[in-house]
Amino acid sequence: MEQDELKPQQINIELGEKEAEGIYSNLAIITHSPAEFVIDFTRVVPGVPKARVLARIITTPQHAKMFLRALKDNIERYEARFGEINIDIQPSPQFGFVNQDKGQKIN
Repeated sequence: MEQDELKPQQINIELGEKEAEGIYSNLAIITHSPAEFVIDFTRVVPGVPKARVLARIITTPQHAKMFLRALKDNIERYEARFGEINIDIQPSPQFGFVNQDKGQKIN
């Protein structure tokens, strides 16, 4: 194996002006099939009975699991620096993450 094959590949990632603004979401609906995970991000506003999907991410099961690991690692680093994230506060029933297949809300 050549030495060049062991070096991590660098990727130049461009961030457009619209994407740099970001999208605030307080609800994610997760569905999956054998081939992919679909995560729909939306924002629920109290008193408004309807919400629109603001962004949809479609990825492979392998990438979903890699994302889970990366998110877990970043949460651990965040808590090491800023303290534990408190989720003991019970949010309103319409906020959080929803597992579409089981109809379960995940807080």
